[in-house]
Amino acid sequence: MTDDLTFTFTVDQSPAQAFAAICDVRAWWSGDIQGPTDTLGAEWSYRVPDIHFSAFRITELVPDRSVAWLVTDSWLSFTEDEREWTGTTVRFEVEATSSGTEVRFRHEGLVPQHECFGVCRVAWAEYVLGSLKDLVESGAGRPDSFGEGKLDEAKARAAL
Repeated sequence: MTDDLTFTFTVDQSPAQAFAAICDVRAWWSGDIQGPTDTLGAEWSYRVPDIHFSAFRITELVPDRSVAWLVTDSWLSFTEDEREWTGTTVRFEVEATSSGTEVRFRHEGLVPQHECFGVCRVAWAEYVLGSLKDLVESGAGRPDSFGEGKLDEAKARAAL
């Protein structure tokens, strides 16, 4: 059993639809995203000025099944260790089940002992369980939901 931050949801869409939505990062995650987010080996970055920067390399990409983003560099304004995410991996796995398509999110290396765990848990919950799930289900994500103060803490707590 791991302490990595993990969320799972199930949708009534195909694994291909869920996977395409995951790889369309700009459609569900806010901030300034630079670079391709859907090609094995690609490097891309995510930035929210004065708050957060992360650089990623796509280290795994199995169409309609899984994708992993290694955090090669990071900066968080709200933690003592500003590079807390560096060396962690964000992973999505997609699987057809009898009840629909299951999407599993895991931020490997982001554990409760990290200072940002609480804040990052709430933010990831909004983006993964809110915006990404909406994108998969309806074709429209809510990438700016966190920035607009629409963060759903109840949803984040329920996901634990």
